[in-house]
Amino acid sequence: MGSGSRTALVEDLMERFPHVPREAVFKEDLLRGGVAFDPSALSDNEGGEVKPKSYFIFSFDHGTLPELGEAALRRPPEEIILTGGPYDLRRTVVSVRVNPSSPYRVAANEDGVLGLYLDGKRISDVGVPPMPEYYRHTLASGKSVMEVAPTIQWGYLIYLTVFRVCQYFGAKEECQYCDINHNWRQHKAAGRPYTGVKDVEEVLEALEIIDRYDTAKTSTAYTLTGGAITKTVSGRDEADFYGHYAKAIEERFPGRWIGKVVAQALPRDDVQRFKDYGVQIYHPNYEVWDEYLFKMYCPGKERYVGRDEWHRRILDSTEVFGARNVIPNFVAGVEMAEPFGFTTVDEAIASTTEGLRFFMSHGITPRFTTWCPEPTTPLGKANPQGAPLEYHIRLLQAYRQTMEDFGLSSPPGYGPPGAGNAVFSVSSFMDSLPADEPVEV
Repeated sequence: MGSGSRTALVEDLMERFPHVPREAVFKEDLLRGGVAFDPSALSDNEGGEVKPKSYFIFSFDHGTLPELGEAALRRPPEEIILTGGPYDLRRTVVSVRVNPSSPYRVAANEDGVLGLYLDGKRISDVGVPPMPEYYRHTLASGKSVMEVAPTIQWGYLIYLTVFRVCQYFGAKEECQYCDINHNWRQHKAAGRPYTGVKDVEEVLEALEIIDRYDTAKTSTAYTLTGGAITKTVSGRDEADFYGHYAKAIEERFPGRWIGKVVAQALPRDDVQRFKDYGVQIYHPNYEVWDEYLFKMYCPGKERYVGRDEWHRRILDSTEVFGARNVIPNFVAGVEMAEPFGFTTVDEAIASTTEGLRFFMSHGITPRFTTWCPEPTTPLGKANPQGAPLEYHIRLLQAYRQTMEDFGLSSPPGYGPPGAGNAVFSVSSFMDSLPADEPVEV
């Protein structure tokens, strides 16, 4: 892209979609295309003052570790906060996805103050998360809290990836946009600690440290997640495997955090077990709405469960959790991924909106993660640019409109909605919802 053209594109979209907060336009562009880091903006890993990127489940990078240069040795921050600048941005939390060739760059000026630069112009101030006190303490085994129980969303969410690989394995089963298995392999190859199956006692020990030092009670929720389990892990099926962590956490820390689990769409009896174990929110991710794309891009899910059955199970799970507490995720942008995706933004938005209407008409509020085209995945290789920014901006508009059509408000367990308030960092859906509704406790 020529000099200045990215700025022109962004400003054009802000003008054409005035109802989408301008903060969200920048946030989506950073999430879909990544950001470069000047050495002055990298962290000193776990010995520094800045909370480093934890690689909590996927790489969320546009290069493999060896391709990231210094950012592979000194990790970038977990997230950045954009404020001020010529666009007068309200406080916007953005998950960090590294791309050394991005037109966006985080660098310090001559006074050492970090800023975000686009086409060579400083467009906002950048805040970085301080190193939390609980990251400075290790478990008895010597493992770090960051490895066992990292926090994201500016400290709001403890992210417990208790199973680091996925049993949908290989080209015929892995979701085509997902690098969970590669991310595991690259951390191993780099000699980084990356525990495959997290020991329940170690998880409790890490939470004990967080609970002791998080005196402000910033951490409000935990998510239990990991790869799909088609057989068993440590002799447990999927519901029992993820559920037994929730049970242990709720017994040790009753009511301290909102418990969430991301798992497959499971039969109702299995979902009931999650609820019995103390889980409050269930995320049976449906990934992509279109029938053909689900088959092509989620071959393992199609083969083991099937799309129609997946959706039926999502609806059934509302009888266990209540529709408000069933929040399936989709990966926004893969709708437009070659070779099988939609070729126009109109078609992609129409398809995704059909999915939103399907779930929202049942009182279910899906959420979404902005697709990061990771280079080791088939779709990342074929679509290094991801989906067009216009798709992401129009999705935010369609999402908010559909919620209003069905009289729904922002889902629980995500922190506050509204530009300037939201902490959810992997898409702008919370930034683009109205801020004035009472926050649910």
